[in-house]
Amino acid sequence: MSNTTENATGNADDVIRCDACPVLCRIREGQAGACDRYANREGTLLRLDPLLVTARAEALVPFLEESAQWDGELMAGERFLTGVGSGTTYPDYKPAPFIVSAEVDGIDMVTVVSEGIFSYCGVKVKIDTDRHLGPEAAAVRCQGEVIGHVSTAEYGSQMLALGGVQHFTGGSRREGDVTCQALMKMCNSQPVELDIEGGCGLVVEAGAAPIVDGQRETLMRVGCGSATIGMFARQWQGHADEVIVVDDQITGVLSEHMAGKFLGLPAAGIRVRGRRSTPGRYFQVAEAGNAWGGTTLSNPLEIIERIDPKVAWPGLRLLMVSTTGQNAAWYKLNQDLEPVAAEMPAVILETAERIAENCEPALSTVLYMAGAGGSLRAGVTENPVRLTRSVKQAITRVTCGGAPCYIWPGGGITLMVDVSRMPENSFGYVPTPALVSPIEFTLTLEDYAALGGHVASVVRLDQVLAEGGHETRPALPENPWPLDRL
Repeated sequence: MSNTTENATGNADDVIRCDACPVLCRIREGQAGACDRYANREGTLLRLDPLLVTARAEALVPFLEESAQWDGELMAGERFLTGVGSGTTYPDYKPAPFIVSAEVDGIDMVTVVSEGIFSYCGVKVKIDTDRHLGPEAAAVRCQGEVIGHVSTAEYGSQMLALGGVQHFTGGSRREGDVTCQALMKMCNSQPVELDIEGGCGLVVEAGAAPIVDGQRETLMRVGCGSATIGMFARQWQGHADEVIVVDDQITGVLSEHMAGKFLGLPAAGIRVRGRRSTPGRYFQVAEAGNAWGGTTLSNPLEIIERIDPKVAWPGLRLLMVSTTGQNAAWYKLNQDLEPVAAEMPAVILETAERIAENCEPALSTVLYMAGAGGSLRAGVTENPVRLTRSVKQAITRVTCGGAPCYIWPGGGITLMVDVSRMPENSFGYVPTPALVSPIEFTLTLEDYAALGGHVASVVRLDQVLAEGGHETRPALPENPWPLDRL
């Protein structure tokens, strides 16, 4: 990085202009820039965070001779230089901060390392909950500012789409700043408070259970009401005459369902509200909400439209249960064919508990999504389109802090990465506003030269490590090793 010293106060070494982003902070001695990433230390512009190296360890505790002493350092076989703490070369008309080479299985590999500045970025948030968050396309606010919207509901989860260039730059200055800070915290796995218009209050933290209207979720539903019938029908056979699995999306009715027909269950004559789809499957049985099965119902009997006296009988045993098993009620029909609450038999209680057992823990999952285009690619090669093509052809591997990325088809390098698989505090910001995130491009030295890479700027990894100023952490075992053969 080039450092520009200005004579702003009569002392030529007193102020440094930082060119790490378009803000061009003028930083006095002993102070940091607006992003808190760079500081003026005795007239030199320094990156405050250490350069992060991940290591694939051969052994965590070496066997030592009695005379030797182990200082606690990780005994590593291979090391990978991540973009975390690497700095940036905005705008990338010059080579990336680090272009390092290392030999892997007898092949010279190159990793181009940088911290990209992204206005074209956002997050997709998966919320595991059976409760209604808000209407689809409803605005999502943070500190009163709109930073995204509710997206489509998926199987047992609801999705949020947050950030994007329109919220970073298309609204007020405050909207951009709030969006930037909220996304940075979210990507660094810190809790963020959100409010959904026409819906609930929400606390999202990557890798932690979501908090909906002050209540922490525990379970992601086992499936829709119909799927729950299919999974547990045999366990109810002989113990219940009818089972209704309450679900705001697809409610299941055992005796009508194909699973009930397969088991030879007789019709029970209990008709539920809503639109009948296929046998035993009902849509729109109630409004979406935060009670039974993600509906507004606190009394599950409200789902019953009528009971046919020509089919039902006194003493009929009825189980009503939610898709998480957390709500369950047991009834018997009296002489007037009215459901009367009764003590739940142990065998039925066990099935409700089994539904809950088959539910996975509720989590908030944050996927960072960005377009790695523009001048970022010029820090890798003099002909940026060749980098794009090499990524699409799987010649070049893209990682973020060493974590694997999904590359979307189509034009450009549009990547998506699970932030929980990245190192802690991988993300920063610049007050333009934009997010700063690590990115690495890894390929063979031969392929790097072929795509017009900045070969003259390649340095050996051991040279970089010998200079110090880095921190080594063990690589996450769930991540593939970035230097493995493509």
